[in-house]
Amino acid sequence: MRISNKNLLSTAKGPSPKCNIVTMKCSLRVFILFLVLLVAFLTSLFFTYTLTGVTNMAYLETQGVEDAHRVKLVPSYLGMQKLSKDLVGQKTCACDRCVGDPGVSQWFDEHFDQDILPLWTKANMKLDPDVYNWWVMLQPQFKPHNLKDVLSKLFLIVPGENPYSSWNRSRCRRCAVVGNSGNLHQSHYGADINSHDFIMRMNQAPTIGFETDVGSRTTHHFMYPESAKNLPANISFVLVPFKTLDLLWITSALSMGEIRFTYAPVKQFLRVDKDKVQIYNPAFFKYIHDNWTEHHGRYPSTGMLVLFFALHICDEVNVYGFGADSRGNWHHYWENNRYAGEFRKTGVHDADFEAKLINSLAEAGKIRVFRGN
Repeated sequence: MRISNKNLLSTAKGPSPKCNIVTMKCSLRVFILFLVLLVAFLTSLFFTYTLTGVTNMAYLETQGVEDAHRVKLVPSYLGMQKLSKDLVGQKTCACDRCVGDPGVSQWFDEHFDQDILPLWTKANMKLDPDVYNWWVMLQPQFKPHNLKDVLSKLFLIVPGENPYSSWNRSRCRRCAVVGNSGNLHQSHYGADINSHDFIMRMNQAPTIGFETDVGSRTTHHFMYPESAKNLPANISFVLVPFKTLDLLWITSALSMGEIRFTYAPVKQFLRVDKDKVQIYNPAFFKYIHDNWTEHHGRYPSTGMLVLFFALHICDEVNVYGFGADSRGNWHHYWENNRYAGEFRKTGVHDADFEAKLINSLAEAGKIRVFRGN
């Protein structure tokens, strides 16, 4: 077949310049249209996301979820603090002064992390590696056990739940943290202590015979195995565990009684209200050590553990029986012990730093301290 020179020339030269210009104009228009649609879509998406967030927040507020503003968008305390800035001046409870009120003290707000639960429960059994490694070294002479197995057996006997709700603007939960200092002698604080909703004591802390000065009511008693004692019904026994053996002990003491000795004799059986047994969270323990006592001493004292427990579940916290008496003596209100102040020199706890910390909390308006005699 013959191909004319005219057709061959036309095929070799391709489309005409006129066709190229038209095609380029069409492509440009399509590209511009695509960009406009993309910008419109992204703007609509951003507006919808923002509006939905605001609407959901408002809805939560109307449904009585008082902590809607505290929903954590990122896994860091700083994220919560940024959300809280908008609430400066607003009250989180019905008390005259509320622990949770933001903006009262920048120092307190920077250290306080509401998201760390004071209790070890079924929901937070697993510890972060840094927490676990720190905790098992508190008493490294004791071998660790499988935490999951140990806690699973324990939570078959005790509830393993968190009974404490978060901030509630209509609530005023007043708590008394009662230490064991000799400054309670002739203080006549008993009636005032008894007036609180929660009354927290630690270790031996006898009340019989001392009611006028220390009160007669107790709602929470914090102990470790070596300081444990029987409690009446309706009092929460809060175990402060320093090792996995402590968890094995509480399981044993509430059931078969196999354990009688740790580093000292311990109660073979413990008579307490099983439904009110609670376990102190090692992660909360370390949080106090990192954020508040700032690694002064090997670990915080029991008094510090109880005080910050109260700061995280109470609306108003009043402190009694901490520190030395008016003559500078460190001793217990129920005994005369001339060696009671020796712990200040061992490095286990830094009593002087903890005393300054209590003063700082009082100056920040987060606690009120009753100094006694």
